[in-house]
Amino acid sequence: MRWVLEKLKLMGNVQFLFGGLLIVVNRMDTLLERELKHFGVTTKQWMLSAIIGNSFATPPTLKEVAREMGTSHQNVKQLALKLEEKGLMKLEKDRKDARITRVKMTENSAEFWRSTQPKGDEFKRAVFENITEEEMQGARRVLEKMMENLAKMEEGIQ
Repeated sequence: MRWVLEKLKLMGNVQFLFGGLLIVVNRMDTLLERELKHFGVTTKQWMLSAIIGNSFATPPTLKEVAREMGTSHQNVKQLALKLEEKGLMKLEKDRKDARITRVKMTENSAEFWRSTQPKGDEFKRAVFENITEEEMQGARRVLEKMMENLAKMEEGIQ
């Protein structure tokens, strides 16, 4: 890992940030998978639950969740089915339109995710250790702009 970082440092900003982000995402995913394994869930299952719990006031459709996660309807459905097997999520047909499937958190899920919270907080603290508030704000601005650019690119594809 260190030699990759040294090589990246020699690159221009765009190359460094692009490669660096990909490396950070992969490393975070690997380390978070290791932490979550103890709880019997994957990073993507955790992300699905976090998005549903924090982004929607009412149970969302599979399509709405897929849009928020930046993935396909099929991927969300597979993740939700795995969580449903564990009693942490429920897939229900919409009352008004049976073609639509809504995703709901179960009562068990609230307690389960609450039990993972301390480990998640510890992981986040470690990831952001020694990063100042000013650096966080700058990184946030860059990521917001990148997300906006990706959304525009996605709109152009569809």
